[in-house]
Amino acid sequence: MTTFNKFVGLTLSLGLFLACGNKPKSLPYDYEAAAAAFTSDESFYPILDEELEVYKALYAQGEIKPVYTDQEDAIRQLVENKVWLAFTARQLSPRELESLKARSFMPRVIPIAYDGLAVIVNNANPDTCISVKDFRRILSGEATNWKDVYPKSKLGEIDVVFDNPKSSTVTYCVDSILGGKPINSGNIGAVKKSAEVIDWVEKHENAIGIIGSNWLNDKHDTTNVTFKKNITVMKVSRLDSATAYNSFKPYQYYLYNGNYPLIRTIYALLNEPRTGVPSGFAHFCRLPKGQMIFFRAGLLPIQANMNVRDVNVSKE
Repeated sequence: MTTFNKFVGLTLSLGLFLACGNKPKSLPYDYEAAAAAFTSDESFYPILDEELEVYKALYAQGEIKPVYTDQEDAIRQLVENKVWLAFTARQLSPRELESLKARSFMPRVIPIAYDGLAVIVNNANPDTCISVKDFRRILSGEATNWKDVYPKSKLGEIDVVFDNPKSSTVTYCVDSILGGKPINSGNIGAVKKSAEVIDWVEKHENAIGIIGSNWLNDKHDTTNVTFKKNITVMKVSRLDSATAYNSFKPYQYYLYNGNYPLIRTIYALLNEPRTGVPSGFAHFCRLPKGQMIFFRAGLLPIQANMNVRDVNVSKE
């Protein structure tokens, strides 16, 4: 009975509305289609898939599909109202913000975690420490041979590999390492996915790659201090000359205390005009359960409250 009355009321209201000579205004976007998916830079695939799996298990109405692409495409789809949520390693630019606000949107930028970018080399490479200065020399094209960085090296020309020409990794290297100058290495290439960077470095002795550390953690190690063994994760130093004592790997603690220099923020860019599943998933990533998933994956939660203990290790 209640349902019938509501239907009749809706019909009468619609009839009166049309009788006045007015037509319902169509929205300049398809809300349901945009709410059905989110975009993300492909380098965040492992951690976001974990977040999404738990979110769907906890919330019956949490159906949303990921679209993993490059960072610029992820943001473009957000600005064009094709999705309401995008995960990136940069905030919206002034031009992008202006475009959205001019259409009466109120975009939100939500930082959710910190990710250490790992520099990886082949296991046959005997040099396992590198300074930011020398890595900059490699990216700028100043150092093209391994001897230019390590005089005793026998590996020959440096083969630099990225995940995607428009990825957040490339953007970080240009903005944060090269100061806005383009990457100009003499022997540089880009594959399509982060997993392919690992495969390439594993198969080429002279290769060096940079990749989000969430791709490298050994899931069987709950201490988050073990990386995949098919490649070598280099120690990186802020000082001009890298040694084993002043260089660090992208472990959580070194992200937390600032010793590791290659750190980026992961953002949830939200532009949903009403509160729905995209908003729910973005905010879930900031809640304790969502933050714990980042922590267990080896990333640093944005709301980190770490307990640090000294441990004595016996070799007996």
